[in-house]
Amino acid sequence: MNEALHFIRKAIIDRLTDAITINGSYVPIYNRVPSSASEPYIKVSSISSNEIDNNTTSFNSQCITRIEAVTAFNSDDGGELQSNQIVSEVLNLIRTRSSGYYDLSSDGFKVYTSINENTTYLEDDLQDKTYFRAIMEISNRVEKI
Repeated sequence: MNEALHFIRKAIIDRLTDAITINGSYVPIYNRVPSSASEPYIKVSSISSNEIDNNTTSFNSQCITRIEAVTAFNSDDGGELQSNQIVSEVLNLIRTRSSGYYDLSSDGFKVYTSINENTTYLEDDLQDKTYFRAIMEISNRVEKI
């Protein structure tokens, strides 16, 4: 198999599960957010996988994963600080250098970069709550081994 994106998504979910806290409580991590979920939470989803560094001896891909931190408050009770704090904790855990890359060797891949391509902050004022979302696009370069 030459598709590593789902292995990276699983590795991110595994790394973040029971590792991110707000006000002493763990922030749940989802691939698909259940209708019963309440904020704050983190959603991890796959975005794209593109072949790069074409050569005759190896398969290399750039895999983009989206990590979305969602917080919400009634009317004017809060702000985006919790989203900022979650982003900081997430990036501390997943944006690593060579000693902290995901070990995908049992799946036949080697991760050799981890980059935060961008983080976008959004605020949505809805009838029930004000939602704050921080959307990180994480790029990992992967070699098939």
